[in-house]
Amino acid sequence: MAVDEPTNQDLTVIDEDAPGPPIAVPDSGDAGEGGKLKMIIQLVKKCFGVKDIAAMRLSLPASLLEPMPNLEYWHYLDRPDMFAAINDSDDPFERMLAVVKFVFTKDLKFVHGKVCKPYNSVLGEHFRSHWDVVPATYSSESTQSLSPLVPTSFDSGNAQAHETSSLKSAKSSKSTFSSLSYKSKTGKSPSTAATSPQPFPGVDEVNAQMSTLNLANGEEPSPVRVVFLCEQVSHHPPVSAFYASCPDRHLELAGIDQISAKVSGTAVRVAPGEFNKGLYLSITGGAGQGERYHISHPIAAVNGILRGSFYVTIGESTIITCEGGRPGQKFRTIIEYKEESWLGRAHFLVEGVIYTVHEGETECNEWTKVKHVPHSRVVAVFDGSWRGNIRWRRVGLGSYPGGISSVASSPSPSHITLARGPISTPSASKTSLEHHHDGDYATLVDLSVLQVLPKVVRPLEKQLPCESRKMWAKVTEHLLKKEYSDATKEKIAIEQKQRDEAAERKRKGLQFTPIYFEQSMEKGYSSLTPEGHAAVKEQLKEVPPIP
Repeated sequence: MAVDEPTNQDLTVIDEDAPGPPIAVPDSGDAGEGGKLKMIIQLVKKCFGVKDIAAMRLSLPASLLEPMPNLEYWHYLDRPDMFAAINDSDDPFERMLAVVKFVFTKDLKFVHGKVCKPYNSVLGEHFRSHWDVVPATYSSESTQSLSPLVPTSFDSGNAQAHETSSLKSAKSSKSTFSSLSYKSKTGKSPSTAATSPQPFPGVDEVNAQMSTLNLANGEEPSPVRVVFLCEQVSHHPPVSAFYASCPDRHLELAGIDQISAKVSGTAVRVAPGEFNKGLYLSITGGAGQGERYHISHPIAAVNGILRGSFYVTIGESTIITCEGGRPGQKFRTIIEYKEESWLGRAHFLVEGVIYTVHEGETECNEWTKVKHVPHSRVVAVFDGSWRGNIRWRRVGLGSYPGGISSVASSPSPSHITLARGPISTPSASKTSLEHHHDGDYATLVDLSVLQVLPKVVRPLEKQLPCESRKMWAKVTEHLLKKEYSDATKEKIAIEQKQRDEAAERKRKGLQFTPIYFEQSMEKGYSSLTPEGHAAVKEQLKEVPPIP
């Protein structure tokens, strides 16, 4: 979202390339919760009738900002250990189930963290980081529960970690981890902008926890590296491209980040933008070589604006489609987020199905809700809360080798009126049919105990001038000290430099060219340039400094 935050009208800079005049909210001078709420309500009132807030320039007081770059905030890797485990099974059904787990855990910041506004991304700004994690491990004796044996929570007193990444100090580069801010369940006053960052467990502590696992095979787990790179490739509209990979597990993830936002009633509705077509996950080797997963985005809403207690709800569906890989039957997943009632508290309910599809068929493209899927195609069902426990169970034999799909009804109420479809071809799998049947529900993932895993970012002295933390270092430092006026001046200086560079390109008849990603975004993701490949390789070789 294109946002500027001057503390007074004199600091507002007009952007000639913006789609309209800026929507400004002056600083009330009250940095307390009451003052922040009044400013937010003023902003919402001024946004009524605006077709797409994300495409506009908003002028917010610095006191409403989270001290974190936008490119660092959006990365879909809150649990990189789940991402790294996707290709660990020889069973195509279990690989799809692992993708489902990844989808539920990729945005844990919205489960435990607060809603916040990070800095605006500047054209040409980029961010890179990595994680060294042990992939989520499952018991080889039970494919029913698929319970992760790796540590899934990190103690932090009474607080729960969330990835809003309030940096300790822009000047400090001794620690490469983002120092996360915490929001205690028993906290007396939630804050819109983090002001008291607390440390997150460091590399040694995380590795120590992961090395004391009770694995089924008794072997010492080996960590793998997951790397992430993103770059702001467009300013109007604001668009960024991202790429992540885990070479040790032959996994790649890519996509375009762009949102569309609109005030609807007392909430802000957030949907994917024109170029944001979802996540593209590819398996380049191993058991799932050649498989390509497309993960669509649902619709979100930021609620609780009038009360000053913000929370996110999700609506519509996420569709996970698998193509490529070995010839034959594939699996497709529908994750349906249940509509919230206008009255009472939100329940954050979700249900879904995994079902069989065949290469070349198009009928299933119209199935976007659980009730659309014929009984005979369903091989697994799941339900629960996307902020808590999600359970699952197999249905029939369609996900086992040598079996046939069940024509029995799923226990989900949405299946009661489904039409019956043709019997699907059994899948290829190494899982034994012995002792398997329509079993009891088991936990797929319990999001209430999972926490965001901290990322590793190289020290400021090694970062390039357009690297996010380096670019915004002074702004971050002032915000953490609650020096909002100074933070605003530093921020406006950065944005004015961007406008001056844009004006110079326009004068010379030049177009902006991204460094790390190709210009094209039509296919839903941008390919890496040679510079992008070099940056990824550099991040793979990055050695964290000794504390």
